[in-house]
Amino acid sequence: MKNCEYQQIDPKALATPSPAPTPSRPCLEKKPKRLKRKWEVFPGKNRFYCDGRIIVARQSGVLPLTLGLILVTSGLFFIFDCPFLVQHLTSCIPVIGGVLFVFVVISLLQTSFTDPGILPRATPEEAADIEKQIDNPINSSSSYRPPPRTKEVVINEQVVKLKYCFTCKIFRPPRTSHCSLCDNCVERFDHHCPWVGNCVGKRNYRFFYMFIVSLSFHTAFIFGCVTTHLALRSQGGNGLVFALQQSPASALELVVCFFSVWSILGLSGFHTYLVAANLTTNEDIKGSWSGKSGNEESGNPFSYNNIFKNCCSVLCGPMPPSLIDRRGFVPTEDEVRAIPAEMELPSIKTDINMVGRGPTSGHAPPPFLPPNP
Repeated sequence: MKNCEYQQIDPKALATPSPAPTPSRPCLEKKPKRLKRKWEVFPGKNRFYCDGRIIVARQSGVLPLTLGLILVTSGLFFIFDCPFLVQHLTSCIPVIGGVLFVFVVISLLQTSFTDPGILPRATPEEAADIEKQIDNPINSSSSYRPPPRTKEVVINEQVVKLKYCFTCKIFRPPRTSHCSLCDNCVERFDHHCPWVGNCVGKRNYRFFYMFIVSLSFHTAFIFGCVTTHLALRSQGGNGLVFALQQSPASALELVVCFFSVWSILGLSGFHTYLVAANLTTNEDIKGSWSGKSGNEESGNPFSYNNIFKNCCSVLCGPMPPSLIDRRGFVPTEDEVRAIPAEMELPSIKTDINMVGRGPTSGHAPPPFLPPNP
């Protein structure tokens, strides 16, 4: 008979605790896994910094160039031009230039590091539910058949078509477009700006508009001050060559500001027109509401028909929350099973499924759409 593997416990040994024997087999207990944050598994082509607090596009190499041009030009202005202008004109010049410089830098960083309004992609369950709705439309009993992969809603008595995104597996809300560079659907998509290294959308458009307007004033202010500086130095028969020899940095500032001020002023004027009309660059280029895209209706259903109301709606409205929750934790398999199916659907996607009933449904506009002006 083989010896027993277990030894009899001595009762006297129980009074004095002894160290546990080393197990012969490795410990089978699993170490707790580190919870991942959602930005670490984000499917889009974005880069995250500071534990997901900062989001930029992957192609953000032009942003350092933009920031460098602003810092170098402004630094040369404060070092070489401001002392002379303060001595001969007024001490308000560096104060005005400093205020404009702060506005430009802050608005640039806010535009670059803010979530532009990225919509979360559909989960496999949500994508399967949408596929069922496409295969079996709600009004299948009637003669009306919507085009494949599209839905139609009525906004201010005007039919607006919702397109299906094959990448995000959702029907895009009105004014939403998929950015091919960032690989995300962005709400109220305006354009992808390489100069700021990010998309411009619903959540950062006001910062972008503030950036280009403040940059226009800042560039024009530096251009005017540098011109005045050189004109004062060239007085008394000294000439422009003598003025440039006395302040060679002013020549560099003059060239940079001269070639950039016109494009910046034009861009500011164009976006001022867009804000007043409650349009986006994407809509204006495609002619979504002007008949260029073949739509019979040419009116903009999102406009309040009032410049003041349009400006307040675009620039002064409350900041919408970010929908991607990039710093949240990825739920484990046990947590996913415990969550009811109806709690997993984000609110924005639920609204999209509710409104896709066709133009003949007679339902009121969904809650995320603007009211009648």
